[in-house]
Amino acid sequence: MRSWRALEQALAQGPAVLVSVARVEGSGPREEGAWMAVTPARVFDTLGGGQLEFEAIAQARACLAAGSVTEPLRRYALGPSLGQCCGGVVHLRYEWLGAEHIAGLRERLTNEQGQLSVALFGGGHVGRAIVELLGRLPARVQWVDSRDEIFPPGLPDNVVAEHSDPVQAAVQDLAPGAKVLIMSFSHAEDLDIVAACLHRRRERGDLPFIGLIGSRSKWASFRQRLDARGFTAAELAGVTCPIGVPGIAGKQPEVIAVAVVAQLLQR
Repeated sequence: MRSWRALEQALAQGPAVLVSVARVEGSGPREEGAWMAVTPARVFDTLGGGQLEFEAIAQARACLAAGSVTEPLRRYALGPSLGQCCGGVVHLRYEWLGAEHIAGLRERLTNEQGQLSVALFGGGHVGRAIVELLGRLPARVQWVDSRDEIFPPGLPDNVVAEHSDPVQAAVQDLAPGAKVLIMSFSHAEDLDIVAACLHRRRERGDLPFIGLIGSRSKWASFRQRLDARGFTAAELAGVTCPIGVPGIAGKQPEVIAVAVVAQLLQR
């Protein structure tokens, strides 16, 4: 389970051992930078499950019982002796964590593992489904809507909600490198957000993905209006509409969310 608040609360109560993938030779269940934190009673995040994780948890709890980490780097061959047939070798790093490590831990671990930066415009059903899915992934989400009280309570730790009216004004403050998803309640708002994103891309070139929910006919209409606003064919070709991995059928919000997040991960 990934919950930064819960992990930070656990560290405030007592120590944990951080287990991270230092190096992978050949095939392994998780990539370098993947991690889990182990306390006497809980495990946060995962190294991929299986016998490797089982042994890593046991080793981490042995360190907790001993009061220190005496062997910070351990090598695991994923063969018959471990009961996993990946065939590779995984080197795990063990680190002691205490309350003094809370500050900066979140930023350090998300940077080591890699993080998807997403700016999501629209607090409707699809937007909520996407946020719920991204809340379980190494991602940072800026969620924007022009309506008051649209955001549900209890947002994931990696989601920041922002009210912006006009909604397109938030485009100027997006994080560089953010992948933008546009799905507001209004086609007029969608159009203004797309235009603001294209202006920012023209000026700074730091929005690598601009995705608009909708049909091909919607994009054809938007293309004409954006062309009238002075955007070139090359600039308009940089907008993805419809969004989502092709071939995934179904229009339920959860299905669309899976297709859209998969597309972001592919990029």
